[in-house]
Amino acid sequence: MTNHVFSVPMRTRFRGVTVREGVLLGGPAGFGEFSPFLEYDAQTSAPWLAAALEAATQGWPAPRRAEVPVNVTVPAVPPEQAHRIVREGRGCTTAKVKVAEPGQGLGEEMARLEAVRDALGPRGKIRVDANGGWSVTAAERAIVVLDRVAGGLEYVEQPCATVEELSDLRRKVDVPIAADESIRRVDDPYLVRDRDAADIAVLKVQPLGGVRACLRIAQDIAMPVVVSSALETSVGIAAGLALAGALPELPFACGLATVQLLRDDLVHQPLLPVDGRLPVVRPDVDLEALTRLRPEPAREAAWMHRLAEVRGLGQDRGS
Repeated sequence: MTNHVFSVPMRTRFRGVTVREGVLLGGPAGFGEFSPFLEYDAQTSAPWLAAALEAATQGWPAPRRAEVPVNVTVPAVPPEQAHRIVREGRGCTTAKVKVAEPGQGLGEEMARLEAVRDALGPRGKIRVDANGGWSVTAAERAIVVLDRVAGGLEYVEQPCATVEELSDLRRKVDVPIAADESIRRVDDPYLVRDRDAADIAVLKVQPLGGVRACLRIAQDIAMPVVVSSALETSVGIAAGLALAGALPELPFACGLATVQLLRDDLVHQPLLPVDGRLPVVRPDVDLEALTRLRPEPAREAAWMHRLAEVRGLGQDRGS
């Protein structure tokens, strides 16, 4: 198996990230992406490695559909920039807008949503993502206001940090609640189902251990699913598309159109939407890009050490 460390600059700061780094693992089935965020320890990163190994050694189940609808993602940017991102969203008619950004207030979020609504037009759908940044009280107030400003929210993603808070909030607001971190960053991904804490499950392939693992969760969690990215290159996005393509039902646009947030990519044909849709394909890796986007030696060594640490954790568990 071959390993290639990469470092891709972002167009816009997103969830605190300005450069997206990781390792491509090459195997008999192709390349898999291992790109856990820098703050994640080895245990949290273990499912990310499992997903990369699945992609590199097994491949994915056959798809049920050839393409999937996707949303344009709007970071916590000023309204003028938000408007431009949506208008340049390659035909996407759904927008996911980041809110609850540290240092920003409700007024800034209202202005961002007004700009997004103007760019989308009256028929477009808007969803917001708080990444667990609100208390129940703050979430209740913000959702009522943002729902009005947006002309109706499709749903709000992870408004509060804990399953208990989501369950409490869900009984206070009319807007559907989607769970992301409360599925992928807890010991029991079914707790949101058991506590009746969400209407929608957001599944991400890398954090949950691969396409097959996500298909099992989707079957068992018994709620509508949205497939979303973990800010990957097109290599990682292909795994998300494989999941979206294999699901029995796909009632929502997927959050997989995030390659636009990167200044470069690792494949010959980056996975960019056309008319708001992405094909369920596996793009060919560009070997020249692997050279061009190779980081400085210290960063490369750090990632190889990290990969070895996570691999060692798996070996310890198996012994």
